[in-house]
Amino acid sequence: MNSTKQIILLNEISKLKSKEEQWEPFTWYKEMRENSHVFYDADQDVWNVFLYDHVKSVLFDHKLFSNKKERSFIPVPRNEDNRSNVNHCDPPEHRNRRALIAHAFTPRSLEEWRPKIQAIVDELITEMASQTKVDIVEKLAIPLPVTVIAELLGVPSKDRKLIKAWSDTLFYPYDKETFNDITKQKAQASREFFEYLYPIVQEKRKHPLNDIISDLTKAELDGERLTDAEVVMSSIGLLGAGNETTTTLLSLMFYCMLYDQPGIYQELRADLSLVPKLVEEVLRFRFPVCMDRQIAQDTTIFGHEMKKGQAVLAWIGAANRDESQFVLAEEFDIHRQGNQKHLTFGAGPHFCLGAPLARMEANIALTTFVQRFADITPVDEFKVTEHLIASPGGGQSLKSLPIRLQN
Repeated sequence: MNSTKQIILLNEISKLKSKEEQWEPFTWYKEMRENSHVFYDADQDVWNVFLYDHVKSVLFDHKLFSNKKERSFIPVPRNEDNRSNVNHCDPPEHRNRRALIAHAFTPRSLEEWRPKIQAIVDELITEMASQTKVDIVEKLAIPLPVTVIAELLGVPSKDRKLIKAWSDTLFYPYDKETFNDITKQKAQASREFFEYLYPIVQEKRKHPLNDIISDLTKAELDGERLTDAEVVMSSIGLLGAGNETTTTLLSLMFYCMLYDQPGIYQELRADLSLVPKLVEEVLRFRFPVCMDRQIAQDTTIFGHEMKKGQAVLAWIGAANRDESQFVLAEEFDIHRQGNQKHLTFGAGPHFCLGAPLARMEANIALTTFVQRFADITPVDEFKVTEHLIASPGGGQSLKSLPIRLQN
């Protein structure tokens, strides 16, 4: 990637410059849904859709909107020769590649991992128990997902800080002003990550264990085993994707409980069956998610002439607040009927493989936390803009979130 032309710069489309605007892009989402729900950005030659039905069409219809794309906003170095890459292909090829790793994320497989996830959660929460103030991002949202995905893949959990640092660099969004520096940092992280994993893959090919990397060394695609390099690239993708989204989800759950609907914590303590509903509402309400596709053939599906080869952005965060789909969509309501219809994990053939794992981690973590601590309260003079970092989805994520604990 030596040219900005291969990268779609989301913030150049939204024109949201400040951290405040990027953290709360929802006013802009609403304006676009109401006034420009199909918007063409001429500077970057990118179409943008904001309505729930349009976004869902882009995600589902791979014949019109292909995942084989020359441009993307997702700033992860791609190896198109990697036959196990599930992100840059369409059905039926996609189906075969996805099958290589899909069985590891089935509900049955994940249930086998539930005790291990519970043990990791218990250990993290025990470490917090003696404190009255913690950074919940540092103590829970970061270590839980990276430890779980490292264990699932069979990578030493002692290296989780290294893995997290590489993943963060690979997923860090591009910026017009610092494009060349970010490109160099990504290339270095990719190289170091590859060199770290390669001997692990070689060892597991000789001595396979019960983990995903071992499974990938034994898997066949088109009658051939994956090469060591292909297994490494698949593992990098899973290790990166496996912690970034779940860290964001866990962070936002606590933010929503403290700032979007204060007092909801006591409701959860009184009725733990509300925990999954809160998780889904956080996914609907606060994720500034976006996905891109390449237009595969000329179309007027949305009433405009969209040309083959152009890019299209599906603004999922906007679709999740579409009033035609969610009544009083701008309100945070864990009792909302049908809030699980959100599109945060995508839709169609590329629906996120890790969604069941992310949900399981979030539900176990929050249930255990609520049972352990009597209450949580905000820290005095908390200013969210001092705790943000640029997010791949064109917004901002929490890099820290101090909270007060009551035992």
